[in-house]
Amino acid sequence: MLNILFMGTPDIAKDALEEVYKNKYNIIGVVTAVDKPKGRGMNLCPTPVKEYALEKNLKIYQPEKVKGNEEFIKEIKQLNPDIICIVAYGKIIPAEIINIPKYGAINVHYSLLPKYRGSAPIQWPVINGDATTGVTSIYINDVVDGGDIILQKETTIGENETTGELWERISKLGAELLIETLKQIESNSVVRKKQNEEEATLAPMLYKEMGNIDWSAKTASQIKNLVRGLNPIMGAYTYLNGKKLKIWKAQVIENEDLGNNISLETKVEGEVVYVDSKKGIYVKTLDKILLIQEIQAENSKKMDAPDFLRGNKIEIGEIFKNTL
Repeated sequence: MLNILFMGTPDIAKDALEEVYKNKYNIIGVVTAVDKPKGRGMNLCPTPVKEYALEKNLKIYQPEKVKGNEEFIKEIKQLNPDIICIVAYGKIIPAEIINIPKYGAINVHYSLLPKYRGSAPIQWPVINGDATTGVTSIYINDVVDGGDIILQKETTIGENETTGELWERISKLGAELLIETLKQIESNSVVRKKQNEEEATLAPMLYKEMGNIDWSAKTASQIKNLVRGLNPIMGAYTYLNGKKLKIWKAQVIENEDLGNNISLETKVEGEVVYVDSKKGIYVKTLDKILLIQEIQAENSKKMDAPDFLRGNKIEIGEIFKNTL
């Protein structure tokens, strides 16, 4: 049985660590990010990986930095792992550590590499409206997410699936893939496959401003995908009458599906073309109509659009904007 050093931080890494533990691998150490202050009291909170490691009485390491940390590198050498498993750790691992284990260091990445290298590989396929995504196990090298592929698993993305819903599914898929990868390494049956650099795409870090809906520049489908891609991380947002509103759920509607003759040619992008107290708010986009189904006002909770409309009057002809 392999002696494993596990490196990871968020809940998606915790699921992978749990699967390694359940499969009775010898986990000789767990490396995770330092505790961070959270909540109103700003109390220090452990990472999900640390919480699980504490529960299972595993040895925990939380170095402030990895690169150039001679003391930490010395500790890893003394542990003498057979392999290092890295899942969403959050820091680049230097060659001094990668070269320590007999079987090297492997990483589980949550996309079908070489597509979506980077820090947000789960969110971007949803935002871009992709029909499929997946998980990939690779050997770590000096190119971020660019190592040789070991195994891949593909999964479809539901037409209305949010990042949060996909996250739950793909987390389990990645954990399963890690075990399959370890079994191949143990049996010496790995067939390494180099990534095609010409097909590489990036999944850069998300930032709040990208959630600002530009009604005049995006189609209904693009806005819908942005909404579900940023759900529940931060939410897509817009402005109405000087107030910020977050949109959490929306559907693309053909004009004829409204059952009335609305001439979109006389409407501007972002304009409310119809309000249905039972279904929601219909807004013109660059091409079609977007039905807003779930919405949130500032300093309020998320609501289904019909509930929101009971306490907030929105008139036909009002215009959603991307600025105050």
